[in-house]
Amino acid sequence: MDEAYKLPLIGDDAPSFIAETTMGTINFPQDYKGKWVILFSHPADFTPVCTTEFMAFATMQDEFRELNTELIGLSIDSLFAHIAWLRTIKEKIEYKGMKNVEVLFPLIEDLKMEVATKYGMIQPNASTTQAVRAVFIIDPKAKIRAILYYPQSTGRNMAEIKRMIIALQKADQDSVATPANWQPGDDVIIPPPGSCGAAKERMESKEEGKYCLDWFLCLKKDK
Repeated sequence: MDEAYKLPLIGDDAPSFIAETTMGTINFPQDYKGKWVILFSHPADFTPVCTTEFMAFATMQDEFRELNTELIGLSIDSLFAHIAWLRTIKEKIEYKGMKNVEVLFPLIEDLKMEVATKYGMIQPNASTTQAVRAVFIIDPKAKIRAILYYPQSTGRNMAEIKRMIIALQKADQDSVATPANWQPGDDVIIPPPGSCGAAKERMESKEEGKYCLDWFLCLKKDK
């Protein structure tokens, strides 16, 4: 049971696995080398919250791919259940203007709970037979960069997940941080100075586009 609680932490290598999915066999992370990945679990097929989430993710798949990001879903259901559920979504479900939605990202069959256990997706106080609503954001070097957990009753905010991908990519590219409620195009935070001299220099700087609220909190216009 202790193993069921264990989950990799931010900065850890993402656990590797080979799994059967609705899009064939995947070997992770080898098959996703050089890409960002959103690996997310859901409690079960043919459940209402999960259905709306899969429709939302599927309609945003191209948006994520523009960010060099691939989606991988998982639940402790059989491949046949996955296929039947995804067919039902495409053929019968219409929600908030979304209809005829085809899920074209892989959905992992995890009947033995092997992948779910590696990622701490089985949490016994919630359920011993269903994965919780987890999200792992994994970078192109197969490092875990963010972890989100939602209760079974609460659907995920896909716009926030996309914002987090953009913010992580911005931080990596420009060596900056993003403030509260940051959106693409907003000002970004410059890393704090490491010495008194650097702090004084920063406060006196007249660099265009840069401004300080205090020595430890300086921002600059996004490029």
